[in-house]
Amino acid sequence: MSNFIDRVKIYVRSGHGGPGVVAFRREAYVPKGGPSGGDGGKGGDVIIVADKQLGTLIDLKYQQNYWAEKGEQGRGKQQTGADGKEIVIRVPVGTLVCEMETRAVIVDLDEDGKWYILARGGRGGKGNAFFKSATNQAPRHAQPGEPGEEFTLFLELKLLADVGLIGLPNAGKSTLISRISAAKPKIADYPFTTLTPVLGVVKPENRKGFVVADIPGLIENAHKGAGLGFEFLRHVERTSLLLHLVDVSGIVPGDPVENFTKINNELELYSLELIKKYMAVAATKIDAAVPEHLDKLRAHCLREGYEFFPISSVTGAGLDQLMNFLADKVEEGRKLRESESLKEQETVIEGE
Repeated sequence: MSNFIDRVKIYVRSGHGGPGVVAFRREAYVPKGGPSGGDGGKGGDVIIVADKQLGTLIDLKYQQNYWAEKGEQGRGKQQTGADGKEIVIRVPVGTLVCEMETRAVIVDLDEDGKWYILARGGRGGKGNAFFKSATNQAPRHAQPGEPGEEFTLFLELKLLADVGLIGLPNAGKSTLISRISAAKPKIADYPFTTLTPVLGVVKPENRKGFVVADIPGLIENAHKGAGLGFEFLRHVERTSLLLHLVDVSGIVPGDPVENFTKINNELELYSLELIKKYMAVAATKIDAAVPEHLDKLRAHCLREGYEFFPISSVTGAGLDQLMNFLADKVEEGRKLRESESLKEQETVIEGE
């Protein structure tokens, strides 16, 4: 069984507030002591937080119920009951918290340390000391605590990567990511060797690093459930750009241009937004290339306006040029997003 889990359902319930208490002072030489009942403690919250050390939702698959503690009852001498302990659920960065029925996004935990209160604990009830007044010197009632909240939620992980590797099975994605990063995916000459997404950090010389996601290979009719279907395509939805790997060695059957077009058609059937992303093309395994395949794919990319990179992950040919190009494109995207964010902030300030 794979340890990579990217969708789970959880049930969360915050703690009820503790009840206030009815009590009166009982002190020497104070025969008619006033009300001294304290308030109940607040119920514990259920909090979710993004943790960059995690890469899967597998822990939540085996523990799906989260109940925070209730607040304690108030005490005499106007002492407030202890608050219930909160529960903190840690999830990978990139986790979406959604309503169970509608799948509407409640919060996107897209930064390390970002947190959100899923269920707020109930407030503690007031003790009878709170209700003392000029007309009621000895109130004999207190409030119950407020109930906590409870929700069934759907959590979905969408990995955060800068570059998404796409292509047919055996196109060379796993070999490439193992060559350019410290990631060590399983590699073999048969389809669907990679069964779960793999992230790798690339650190080109004299450029900022970036994260690459190796997504299990797509095949024709993936939109109908063929192969692994669209099971993991959600993990390239957040990427800045796509790198489409196309085998030109003949190991992957078929015409390389037709293979390239088939996968792009599948992307379009999955999401129009995804196919609109910037895409570069890498011809893989050029150390064993069929010359006609390489030339045909090169000509097609030139004609259609795709940046084209012939590479070999075995010999390293073309990798430096490709990595520098990707690093520059990723940095370009980062600066654009920062600029757009600043403009949005200025617009908000002007509108205040």
